[in-house]
Amino acid sequence: MAHKIAVVGEKDVVIPFQLIGFDAFPVNDGQEARKQVDELAKNEYGIIYLTETIAEQIPDTISHYDTQVVPAVILIPSHKGSLGIGKKRVQDNVEKAVGQNIL
Repeated sequence: MAHKIAVVGEKDVVIPFQLIGFDAFPVNDGQEARKQVDELAKNEYGIIYLTETIAEQIPDTISHYDTQVVPAVILIPSHKGSLGIGKKRVQDNVEKAVGQNIL
């Protein structure tokens, strides 16, 4: 089964992703994002890119999907730049897998 790829976040950030074939879902706040991510997870989306500024508003939802195999929720910077949340998550996952921080 092929999984789809979605991008959720601020309109200015997500719309350009449609040019490369991703499904874009603009949201205005954490509440909309939470509903959208849950809906995408139910509808065979394997990867959900989520802007850091929106992810910052829904840490419980992010934590929930961290325990699931599918979908993978990957944080990306917004149009305002990176908050460092995505990088921190990668470092934590590498440390968990390898046993130490090699980044």
